[in-house]
Amino acid sequence: PRLHGVDVGVNLHGRGPQSHEILAAARPARTIWFENAAVPQSFGHPRWRRAEHEVRRWCRLLDESGIPAAPGDLALDPPTRPPPAGSAGATILHPGAKGLARRWPAERYAEVARAEAAAGRRVIVTGSRAEVPLATAVAARAGLRPDAVLAGRTDLSALAAAVAAARRVVCGDTGMAHLATAFGTHSVLLFGPTSPGEWGPPPDRPRHRVLWTGRTGDPHANRPDPGLLEIEVDEVLAALGD
Repeated sequence: PRLHGVDVGVNLHGRGPQSHEILAAARPARTIWFENAAVPQSFGHPRWRRAEHEVRRWCRLLDESGIPAAPGDLALDPPTRPPPAGSAGATILHPGAKGLARRWPAERYAEVARAEAAAGRRVIVTGSRAEVPLATAVAARAGLRPDAVLAGRTDLSALAAAVAAARRVVCGDTGMAHLATAFGTHSVLLFGPTSPGEWGPPPDRPRHRVLWTGRTGDPHANRPDPGLLEIEVDEVLAALGD
């Protein structure tokens, strides 16, 4: 109720209709959203385009709403707080993702971690509080010390500081990938079942290397995507290079 009658309401959830209906109920003086046939109040607003890259999609929403936006301006300033202990210059592995379809197997992350550690590089495993068992399993399989697991011990700001300070990041199609892009941290990103053409970093930034077999699938499946499983450990290590 405290949001009712706000000056501007913006729907960044998607094209609705459920989120549109919630926003419409707040009766903002101005609404910025995509058109949806099920929500008459949205008629005449920018149209949703399938397979459009998320950066272009949301910048276009602003542009077509009279607010200039720069799709190439993706950089964030690093957090001013110190990074978590051990993360500066480390290789960060982030094995989790909200959906199981986007989770590369833990045992493969462990192989990458083992190879990185054998090469003399410090390895950190991150994740949410719910992903502590996953991160712990990766670290244990790789023979890492318990303090290599940052999962469950960072808030968003600390996690961002870790990514900004790290040497490189290995993760799937999840929020960590976007942080690596924003801070310019070298990254190897494992895509499937969605296309990096919609969610990946700009293709003209070679420090962010995308591995994708070209297959798409169900992002809401309850098992790892078959295309994602086609990515082998050797490919990740080759993308990491030296």
